[in-house]
Amino acid sequence: MDPAVLRDDMVDSLEHEAKAVVSSERISAAMRSVPREPFVEDESVAYADRSFERLGTRVLSPSAAGRLFEALAPQPDDTVLVVGSGVGYTAAVLAELTDEANVHAIDITRRLVYEARSNLASAGYPGVLVDRRDGARGLAEYAPYDRILLEAAAIEPPRALVEQLAPEGRLVMPLGSGGQELVAIEDGERVTEYGTVAFHPMLVEGEQADTIERNRTRREDREHARRAAERRKGWEQSWIDWDGRA
Repeated sequence: MDPAVLRDDMVDSLEHEAKAVVSSERISAAMRSVPREPFVEDESVAYADRSFERLGTRVLSPSAAGRLFEALAPQPDDTVLVVGSGVGYTAAVLAELTDEANVHAIDITRRLVYEARSNLASAGYPGVLVDRRDGARGLAEYAPYDRILLEAAAIEPPRALVEQLAPEGRLVMPLGSGGQELVAIEDGERVTEYGTVAFHPMLVEGEQADTIERNRTRREDREHARRAAERRKGWEQSWIDWDGRA
């Protein structure tokens, strides 16, 4: 089936009263324009309303992504920072909503940065800047931002991200540890809540899957356990009288 038809069906379902996730005409048009195939491994289910795992990160379902876009409410000329951009789908839709030159995306995992760059280029948005950074520190070089989207949960808004907002700027993020709320932060204060969500916690430098673990004690404990297990191999044979066996 024509992918454009599948995208229309996807967004129609998000607008339907049964879900009522998307109400903005601009967000609707953007999600109808951006292909999802470059961002998922199985193209046959690219437009199903479900999340996908890819390279150790979660590709948001269309419903979850739509909620983020509605909460962020970007305007056509806004500069946007996406923190924890993963494989790049949300950055692509935001590029459609603003302009790809206005969208900056960061992720702490290097292979996801490479993946997002490739996916965005395949989807038609090569101008989106994607860099490897610790999300809690933001991307100060291009600040301030009119909108910042944090796609990972934190107990409180990261100070650096709040400081990198432009006047009247908005930070949207999952707030909390166990129970999370999708919230909008303006002038350092929570101004709007958009219901419960479930996101992975924000990683700090050293916690990503493709780096050596920061905690040396845990690393060394595992190494000692491995070596001890290797030394024990064969101990059960030491009491056997091999010479006396027939």
